[in-house]
Amino acid sequence: MRKILRVSVAALAVTTTLTLAGCGRSDTPPAENKTAAPVAAGKAKGTIKVWAMGTEGDKLSEFAKGFTKENPDAKVEVTSIPWDAAHDKISTAIAAKQTPDLSLIGTTWMGEFASSGALDAVPAGIDPGTFYDGAWGTTEVGGTAYAVPWYVETRVLYTNNAVAKKAGVSTTPATWDDFAANAKKMQASGAKFGTTIQAGQTGAWQTLLPFVWQAGGQVISKDGKKLTLDTPEFVKALTFYQSFFTDKVAPTDVPVGTMESDFNAGKIGSFVSGPWHMGILKDAGNKDFTVAPLPAGKQKASFMGGSDVAVFKSAKNRDAAWKFIQWLSKPETQVAWYKTTSDLPAVSSAWDTGALATDPQLKVFGTQLKSAVAPPSIPNWEQIAAVIDTELEKVCKSGLDPQQAATAIQKQADAIGTGL
Repeated sequence: MRKILRVSVAALAVTTTLTLAGCGRSDTPPAENKTAAPVAAGKAKGTIKVWAMGTEGDKLSEFAKGFTKENPDAKVEVTSIPWDAAHDKISTAIAAKQTPDLSLIGTTWMGEFASSGALDAVPAGIDPGTFYDGAWGTTEVGGTAYAVPWYVETRVLYTNNAVAKKAGVSTTPATWDDFAANAKKMQASGAKFGTTIQAGQTGAWQTLLPFVWQAGGQVISKDGKKLTLDTPEFVKALTFYQSFFTDKVAPTDVPVGTMESDFNAGKIGSFVSGPWHMGILKDAGNKDFTVAPLPAGKQKASFMGGSDVAVFKSAKNRDAAWKFIQWLSKPETQVAWYKTTSDLPAVSSAWDTGALATDPQLKVFGTQLKSAVAPPSIPNWEQIAAVIDTELEKVCKSGLDPQQAATAIQKQADAIGTGL
């Protein structure tokens, strides 16, 4: 679930010929896509019951008045649910067949809920090409799309301009070698740490996986049947990741709430994070920083996060629910939603207007999204991700050999299975 990281810090299906430098992808292999029954023509009618979490849950009710203005015989009834209670609430509702018509779904939950048979397949009339490829990949389970991307996020490199200037380094390192050298030079010029990356905390796998993809690796086989977490590329990524800790240019422990202040004070030269950190830094009075695409290994890549919206098979107002999702997916609606919540649009054409097209920092995220990759949409991914977090912590804090860590991750992942 992507929202976990947003709270904790303040608190990708394609063919094998598509490269990461293209328009983003999912690490879930493709299969024949099956669509549901078509949606009836005409305007939406009746009550549409929606569950949404966090800021989205708080803002959607008022925002949906734009939809009901176009569909006067429809009513959107939004129930706001805390993110930390959402998974269990949805699971309970599915078991009891007491679901709303549609809900916001964390992307890493898609495999679990779609495989349960609870979600309606995306009907004809919604064009996958409208969305970033990596974002659409989060909706596909076994080759069938069961949701539509609502908003996205990705990870970039934040660099303190003053620290970089003092060290005489670029704020936009292009390669792994550049990234490592910059961190060392910024530390040598006075920063306590040249960079900071997660050392195995919950969700650290989201910071590690871009390095795996950058190394040319995948985390699941092309046929989607086997996890591939002990490949040479995975080990290479772990080895590079570990080097920041063995070279002592990155801290193994960052107390909650201190990273931002240390970065602003020049004690940390750079860090990897998502779009939410722009607001956090600026609210703290720091505008002297640069955001840049993550440095490339063999190829470019970052992490594709965000959330999807799905209609339940038990929906009492299915067609109206899909019409609401279609409205949410219009480029102009996506732009308006960004202005309301700062959620980045999943529809790529929404980035062609306004601040999304002109703001230099926002444009970096738009560029990074083109090579962003989503983790596999499999039911057991969250269990496997927890294993990665545990072994990664040993790599970063205890010096565990990267090959041994990869072997341990693979063994446990094989025991857990994909869940498909």
